[in-house]
Formats: sequence, structure tokens, C-alpha cells
Amino acid sequence: MLLDLWNNNRMVAMLLAILVVVVPFLVYYVIEARRKHPKGLISAALSNMGERFGYYIMNAVLLLFLCSKFGISDFWAGWIYSIFYFSIYVLSLPGGIVADKLQNFKGTIIAGLIVMAAGYAILSVPVFGGNPGAVPAWVLVLTCFALLLIASGNGLFKGNLQAIVGQMYDNYEAEAAKKGPEELAIAKSRRDSGFQIFYVFINIGGVIAPFVAPLLRSAMLKLDGFIYNADLPRLCHGFLSGTLKGEDVQNLNTLAQSSVLEGGQVGDMATFCTNYLESFNTGVHYSFIASTLAMLISLLIFVATRNSLPNPVKKVKEALSSRAEDVAADAREIKQRMYALFAVLGVAVFFWFSFHQNGQSLSVFARDFCDTNAIAPEIWQCINPFFVIVLTPIIMMIFGSLAKKGKEISTPKKIAFGMFLAACAYLFLIAISVVNGYPSGDEFKGLSEAVKTTMKAGPWVLIVTYFFLTVAELFISPLGLSFVSKVAPQHLQGVCQGWWLTATAVGNLFIALGVAMLNSFPHQWQCWAVFACFCLISMGVMLGMLKWLERVTK
Repeated sequence: MLLDLWNNNRMVAMLLAILVVVVPFLVYYVIEARRKHPKGLISAALSNMGERFGYYIMNAVLLLFLCSKFGISDFWAGWIYSIFYFSIYVLSLPGGIVADKLQNFKGTIIAGLIVMAAGYAILSVPVFGGNPGAVPAWVLVLTCFALLLIASGNGLFKGNLQAIVGQMYDNYEAEAAKKGPEELAIAKSRRDSGFQIFYVFINIGGVIAPFVAPLLRSAMLKLDGFIYNADLPRLCHGFLSGTLKGEDVQNLNTLAQSSVLEGGQVGDMATFCTNYLESFNTGVHYSFIASTLAMLISLLIFVATRNSLPNPVKKVKEALSSRAEDVAADAREIKQRMYALFAVLGVAVFFWFSFHQNGQSLSVFARDFCDTNAIAPEIWQCINPFFVIVLTPIIMMIFGSLAKKGKEISTPKKIAFGMFLAACAYLFLIAISVVNGYPSGDEFKGLSEAVKTTMKAGPWVLIVTYFFLTVAELFISPLGLSFVSKVAPQHLQGVCQGWWLTATAVGNLFIALGVAMLNSFPHQWQCWAVFACFCLISMGVMLGMLKWLERVTK
């Protein structure tokens, strides 16, 4: 039965196969969190999972959707995506400041979820304003406004929820300290794994989300008598704007004939292009309804469970008067901690610049250089969160075993090793590009369909790439959150989590360069070499600071 389903609809079969694997891991994480971690971790994780599910529905298709709806180039769509991604994270800094100033983390989080829901609701409306081949500029402005709402709401939500989780472990360690040094040591050893569990729940939403828009898009196309093809939107826009030329003219005719259901006719090419674009993009619009509902579900979970979550502000109020003398006496230590924080933030910038190519150059690579006719290019982004869910317990067991043997790896050393693994992903892509002789993206698009088909790589290339990037992510992202919660001054928890997300934002601001390099560099391997170099240099810098960072975080 599963084989028949695979043959009939590979996307649905792939989703079901992933769910079969993921559900037991979800049960494991819930049990692990309830047995060994503070009360409230699951509640916070579930709230985050709902929000991330809605976000990843949109994020998986955003760059390709901007191209397919508005007919803009990969370059300009990439920069819109980059600025949005930058805003998502940089606005977490003022979001943390708002929560710290108002002394109301939970109220700020609730406001963020409501604002995000409004942004997704605007995106869900299929506004074309006339001919989809020439969508008016105001529709693009409306889309950007919706993205701004989502980024603003995320800024109020993301860092502040992470600050609450950090406070959860502060309280947990304080309770353990009352029972003795041994209990305190055990409690402290669980902070990293707690943030890893929290991070896994983000990815449970992320592993399912990439399927939503492609499945709805394919269903809408089928309803209108069409078959999905990743290359057609670009060719249709080119035809309607009168800019199509060379091999692309024949490519459009060939793909149009193969993209109508059996018995259908292409007919007038202008009508075909107009109808195909509207059908193609309407399904994506409808997927944002699921994003809106996910925000509301996340809101309900958080409101229902917020009493079980700690309030960082209350602890700060009690501690400030007693800590006033300590702050004066330990000013040098606090400065060292902040220097260490900013040093790691500087390294993190280059990791996120390289890692978040999953929504940029890696999406374009999947669309143009890989055989994705059976399974849409956006869906391959689910491989990253799938690996997060499956590999996290293995990494947790390895770290736990080393800790029991007295050979615990410090958080800074884990981050350095993560940079090496990220470099491995791009070294692998360099090898693939050299072996296959890939030219620039722009040159590749100009080739005939027959030639491109013979050059396209199998999906296994994406799987291997995401494997390396995911393991790197597990060594950097959740442990980076844990690192921030360790070194941040008690009265600046929200702001310091905001600084971590700001470093992510700076890296994200330049991710559009990935698409620009992929399409313009004479040979594709040169693009991947840039990312590999950044990762290796960052690893070297981290190792150079290792002893100092380990001393500061003790």
C-alpha cells in the first residue's frame, strides 16, 4: 500500500514516512523532559513549536514564491528574503528591551503572536490585482508589509520565550543548590540538553511545514487541469513580459505541453501562462491560512500554560538590591562575560550566513540543478529538521556519556567543531559541482531542457548536504542559546538573548549573496568555496579563543 502511495504521490508518501519515524522521537523527548528537566519546559516548547510550524510553512516557499508571483529575479527575491530574515532576528533585540522595560515577558510574547497572526492572514489572501504576469507594485508592497508584521511579532516573541527558558534553568539550579554540590552539578549539566529538547520541538513543526504549500499548490494546479513544474513560472513571466528568447522559447513550449493533464490543450500561450501562474500561486496563498491557525494555536497553548512558566522580571526585582554590591565588586567579571558573549556572537554571524542558505542558494540549487519533478524543491528543506529530531538524542547521549567519564566537552569547543562540520557540507558541494561540471546558474538556465535533464543531480546530494549542516546546527544553535543564558547578567537576560538573535540577523542580511554568487560566478564550485572558507576561518578563530571562553563560562 505504501509503495502504491509512493508511486501515486511521492510527496504524501514522504510525509507519512517521516511522521512514522518522528512520532516515537516526540514521545521520547516528552518523557525525557518530564523526567529530568524543570516543569514548564514542554509548555514553552509546544508554544514555540506551533509558532515555528506556521513560520516554516511560509519560509520554505518564500523566495521561490516571490519569483513565481511577481516575476522578479532570484537576485531581488533573495534580497527581499534576506531583509525579512534580518528583521526577524534583529527585532528580537528591541523585543527583549520592551519585555525588560515593561517587566512583562509573557504579555510581550502574547502580543507577538497576535501581530504575527495578522501578518499571515494578509499573506493568505490571493490578491493579484489583474494579470498575474504583471502584478501591480502595490501588491508587492502589501506582501512586504505583511512580512514586516511577521518580523515585528517574531521580535516580541522569540527572544523573550528563550529568556523564560533560561530563567527556568536558573530556578532549577537554585533549587538543586539547596540539596548540595552534587545535585547542583547534575542540574547544571542538564541546561545544554534542555535547550536541545526545546530546539527539537522547533524542528518538529519545521519537518512537516515544508509539505503544506507544495501539496496545496499541486492540488490547486490539478484542480485547474495543470501539472506542477518548477521552471514554468519563470518562463511564463518571460513570455507575458515579452522578454523570452533563445532556448527558453522552445523550453516553454515543451514544458507547457507536458504540464496539462491528459486530454487538456495548451491553446493560446498567453492564456495558458496567465492561468498557470494564478493557479500556481493561489495554492501557496492558501497555505498561509495554516500559518495563521498555527499562530492562534500557539497563542492558546501559551495562555493556557503561562502560570507554569517563570517570570524573569520577578527574580530580577528580588535580586537587584542584594546584587548591587556584587555588581560593583565583580564589574571586571561581568565585563569579561560580555566580551565573551560578543566574541561568540561574531563567530555566529558567519555560521548563520552559511547555514541559512537553505532558503536561498540551496533552494535555487534544488530547483535548478536537482531532479525535483516528483518532489518539489521546497520540500527538501524538511530534511534539516528531520535530522535535528533523529540525531539530537544521539548527540545528547554522546555528550552525556563524556560528561559521566569526566571528559565533558565545553560549549565553546562544541561550537568550534560545529563550524568545521558546516564547512564539510560545502566541501561536499564543491566536489559535486566539480565532478558534474556545473556552470553558473544563469548559464545553466539558458541550456535546453534535454541538456539540463542529463546534468541534474539526484536528491541524495541535498540529503548529504543537509546532514552535515544539521549536525553543525546541533553543535551551534541550541548550545549558543545555552551559552548566552550562562554568561548573560541576570538583569539583562532578555537583551542578551536579543543580541544572540541580532548576530543571527546580521548573518541573515547577507544570505542573498549566496544566490548572487550561485547565478553569477563562472563555476558553481566557487560559490560553495566562499561558504567553506568562512566556516573554516570561524572555526580557527573560535579555537584561538577557546581557553579564554572556557575560563569565563566556568
